[in-house]
Amino acid sequence: MKKTFRLVGYLEAVSFLFLLCVAMPMKYAYHIPTATKMPGSIHGFLFVAYCVLAYNLAQLERWDSKKKWTAFIASVVPFGTFIFNHNYLQD
Repeated sequence: MKKTFRLVGYLEAVSFLFLLCVAMPMKYAYHIPTATKMPGSIHGFLFVAYCVLAYNLAQLERWDSKKKWTAFIASVVPFGTFIFNHNYLQD
């Protein structure tokens, strides 16, 4: 399950960065309103999957409160899941 969580965290971060750095500028700078539709949907799905997996893994591995909240906060910060994976999920 930890491997799946890491993968979803990586994909969530990449989709978030794509949305911020590519899709949003296309939408607002180049006036292409549909540029965020598909990437936004993908990111939303990955965000929810990351949160559900974080909750399940926290229950399974009995994470302390600090680690749980750090995982959830990492999902809303650019590069956050990369940092969380590196600092907290080393095997």
